[in-house]
Amino acid sequence: MVTNKWYGHPVIAVGVILNIFVMGLALYWSGDQAALWRLLVEDGIVEWTQFLCFAVTSGLLAFAAVERWQRAPKIDLVLLAFVGLSGIVALAALEEISWFQRILHIATPEFFVHNNRQGETNLHNLALGDKGSIHKTILLKIIAIVGLTHNIVLPLLARKRPAIRDFVEKFGLYLPPLVPSVIYIVLVAVSHLTIDHPRKGELGELFGAMHYLSTVFAAYFLGVNYGKPPVFENPADRRRVGTLFAMLLVFLLFSGWLLSAGAGAGSYLAIHPDGGKG
Repeated sequence: MVTNKWYGHPVIAVGVILNIFVMGLALYWSGDQAALWRLLVEDGIVEWTQFLCFAVTSGLLAFAAVERWQRAPKIDLVLLAFVGLSGIVALAALEEISWFQRILHIATPEFFVHNNRQGETNLHNLALGDKGSIHKTILLKIIAIVGLTHNIVLPLLARKRPAIRDFVEKFGLYLPPLVPSVIYIVLVAVSHLTIDHPRKGELGELFGAMHYLSTVFAAYFLGVNYGKPPVFENPADRRRVGTLFAMLLVFLLFSGWLLSAGAGAGSYLAIHPDGGKG
């Protein structure tokens, strides 16, 4: 049964709160470029938290695929969607940290030295034209269109035409609750309008990663705003695991902060040896 009471589910509520917290932190540090760099630098707090959110989301989707196969061992659109989305999100996670290149201190291959805008081993920063990259020229536009359609347009239409939700779910997808989706889109807009930093786009990416991690789990595992049977069908189990997962979301942000203290420090000082004050 589809429920729109997102605020009654700690997973989505905590996801929203964490995104608002990061936005507040960015605003609080907006007058201190050194602190803002610490938040947004390569391998910094925001980037590591993005990686962790993507990695966990990929694992959840893979688990949902295995669970569906065990319940009904047949290949259908839902199973293919779970497997395909798990792979895509895993790719996003690895791209986010350049396939552990900086962490393992692996030299950039010759091809990427000449063709990657940041001289890293990843695909999304490959040069496209004189000044563009795949990420800025193509991916950001696709993400914006898909994000607005999935989070705003379709949920609004589904309120009056439930058949739209049924059609989406036939393909193994889901529609996130409208209110958290609006908050997510507003936070992305606010971050672009209020934060003066060359890497401010990382904030919007984190908001999306956290939003989708919480709503994917809520939909497929708890049945929030989702018409098909979730992984946990027993109400008591959903309550318990929902609370535990909300705690995990907080731990992911904390872990991203800790990881940035080690991995991000070197990158930060390499970019700003004077602490960002020069």
